Amino acid sequence: MHTTLISASDLSQHLTDDNWVILDCRHDLMNPNAGRDGFAIGHIQNAQFAHLDTDLAGPKVGADGKFRGRHPLPERATLIETLRGWGVNDDTQVVAYDAHGGMFAARLWWLLRWVGHPAVAVLDGGLAAWQAQGLPMVTPVGARARGTISEQPSLVPTVSVDDVVANLATQARTVVDARAADRYRGENETIDPVGGHIPGAKNRFFKDNLNADGRFKDAAQLREEWAPLFASAPQAIMQCGSGATACHNLLALEVAGLPGAALYPGSWSEWCADPARPVATGA
Repeated sequence: MHTTLISASDLSQHLTDDNWVILDCRHDLMNPNAGRDGFAIGHIQNAQFAHLDTDLAGPKVGADGKFRGRHPLPERATLIETLRGWGVNDDTQVVAYDAHGGMFAARLWWLLRWVGHPAVAVLDGGLAAWQAQGLPMVTPVGARARGTISEQPSLVPTVSVDDVVANLATQARTVVDARAADRYRGENETIDPVGGHIPGAKNRFFKDNLNADGRFKDAAQLREEWAPLFASAPQAIMQCGSGATACHNLLALEVAGLPGAALYPGSWSEWCADPARPVATGA
């Protein structure tokens, strides 16, 4: 079972395995059609396409009429139906990949764990690593039988916006923001309507989890780099702009042997939607 990362060479040995499901998670926050367009041009054999906005997220406005962020979690039952449509069973090995160092594939990795499915891994280095080995890209999309995955107890914790608000007074938990440093400081904000960060949050840009070749740093280096940020992973909260790239930090922590941090799914996009919530700027 692969539960964090898988290499291109290892994945290439399982392209036709009946109980392996490969999902292409390419996306562009500024061009929502880019991932599907790229998939149509070429993808890994037997891969299916997973769209961040529609497959890996739920409605932006909840039943209470409140904005839940740009990529709130889907309903668990809805996600299970989506996974069954991709042919996922309870014992299926799922592999997610993208062209962005795992930026979006990590969201699918986390979602599978959220519904209790541990056999999910991200292609280390993504499509760049795949193509660097001269491995083929194809255009046909193979049909798959409907899967039978069942919902199981979650393997990962989450926190709500109310939990994060309550934490402002105690700072009992460390909030870590996965966005680039300039957006964290409140500069060059081009996606959300307000720039800045949650007061007290620390910054760990998700791309800092990667080597120059786009592959994840090894466990020892990740542990060394993450150690100064919090006392223990279970008391940490990961967030980003919309709850997607925070999953990259959660994957890095899992690779580092530091499990247990929680995801704040609404992240900055939910937080800044209410002017009553405080905003910090600068470093």
